Amino acid sequence: MADGRLADPLEEELEEESAPRLRLSRRGIVVLGAFAAAVLGGLAWLVFYSSVLDVRDVAVQGAGDGKLTADQVREAVGGLADGPLARVDLDQVTRRVEAIPRVAKAEVWRGWPHTLQVKVVQRTAVAAVKGEDGQFTQVDAAGVSFATEGAAPEGVPVVELRLSQQAKDASGVITRTQLVQGAVAVAAALPPEIAKRTGAVLVHSYDAIELQLSGGVTVRWGSPEQNDRKARVLQALMAQKGANFDVSAPEAPAVSG
Repeated sequence: MADGRLADPLEEELEEESAPRLRLSRRGIVVLGAFAAAVLGGLAWLVFYSSVLDVRDVAVQGAGDGKLTADQVREAVGGLADGPLARVDLDQVTRRVEAIPRVAKAEVWRGWPHTLQVKVVQRTAVAAVKGEDGQFTQVDAAGVSFATEGAAPEGVPVVELRLSQQAKDASGVITRTQLVQGAVAVAAALPPEIAKRTGAVLVHSYDAIELQLSGGVTVRWGSPEQNDRKARVLQALMAQKGANFDVSAPEAPAVSG
């Protein structure tokens, strides 16, 4: 004791007995555990199996511009959005939406309590490839073809094959598909201000690609190699007046006319 007195054993025993204690019998513990399990089971049933938290809406972002509609995205999702929101397979929904040709990327998440959220990023055309049937196939920077229409989008260069006889004879070595891919890569490398002025990307052969710009300007590009460097050189070169630009050898560009 602080005052120097010896502790009274009887007093300590009375203090211990007077302190409240919470004790559960084995049966009580079982009952409490069963109750907790029942509550968790009820919640799980409510979330995963009942209709209380069913999907009632598929909200779409990034569509509705006239090229890709929200209804097209919802149609791709289809029956995957039926039933409880918690049971929707988000990965499978993502794969279905990204299978839409115009969609480059999709993000899907749950918007509790009743909404499946879908955000899409659409492909952007860097070139339109003119086919033999007169149709124009839009291609993005990754080389993916995603739409074919009767006219090229405004401000998008048109790729045309105007092959020389030598290029036609070499078709077994360099195919038409490879030539088109090369021309698309050239279009993708153009700075935006030049791409908007480029009406056509003409392919005469693998080593003879030519750009036709507004105002009667012609650019001799050469092969689809060193595209980024050629684009930088052309951008600097166009500060000069001229009708003909040559960046086929970017280390020795030329301007004439």
